[in-house]
Amino acid sequence: MSALRYVYAICRPFAAALSAELAGVAGVPPKLLRHGDLIAVVGSVPEREFAAEPLRRRLEDVQWLEATARAHQGVIDALTAVTSPLPLRLATVLRDDSGVRVMMKERREDFLRTLDRLDGQVEWDVKVYAENTETVGDSGTSETSGTSETNGNFGTSGTSGKTLERADEFTRRLHGTLSRCAGETRLRTLPNPESAPSEVAGTEVLDAAYLVPRAKSEEFVERVNGSARDEPGVRVELTGPWAAYSFTGSTGLTGFTGVTAFTRKAS
Repeated sequence: MSALRYVYAICRPFAAALSAELAGVAGVPPKLLRHGDLIAVVGSVPEREFAAEPLRRRLEDVQWLEATARAHQGVIDALTAVTSPLPLRLATVLRDDSGVRVMMKERREDFLRTLDRLDGQVEWDVKVYAENTETVGDSGTSETSGTSETNGNFGTSGTSGKTLERADEFTRRLHGTLSRCAGETRLRTLPNPESAPSEVAGTEVLDAAYLVPRAKSEEFVERVNGSARDEPGVRVELTGPWAAYSFTGSTGLTGFTGVTAFTRKAS
């Protein structure tokens, strides 16, 4: 059965070579496909798994999805180490190399505009949790229920008391500090505390992404660690550096999943 093209990312041409041992989705090493001033990072995948209909079924298989996501992320991480890629959506699949080139041709201006914005930037993700501890209210009695509401994405309902108030104040200060290091920020919607996974200890009060110049990453990490070090009742989780998934907009995160577009036109 014929092979399709799995597209990981769009990049500007770069000089560094990817490791020959890098295996992508379906165990196939990625290759670089050039069209003009753009590079698509692609791999060959079997049609029996990645054509539109079987792919829809596979995406409901948790084990298959996790393995595919790990392989996809491994390629993106390797690219992020050597350039500033525009990552595409998981399971972006086109018919052949010609289809990939057509995609690059038809969306060239969008891709170049986004790549210019992301050049030299990486994403850092920060989550802040108010620890689940008993707090003492103004009356001196233990409080374990109630609601604390704040504006925007800082804080959440379902937890009350001084611990949450302190965490909310800390989060506002931290976000302001980190935003001064970042070119752009994204505040994600916080989950309902009642629906949070049982293994997550504490109430989530911040879930944010920061687009940071690679050269300022060390300063950014130091600011996170320094701010969190002496704050009681608060846990801060920092992950990264990542490719700028949260800052690609529609350019990187929507479009081509399934063999449904750019498959029959000539480049």
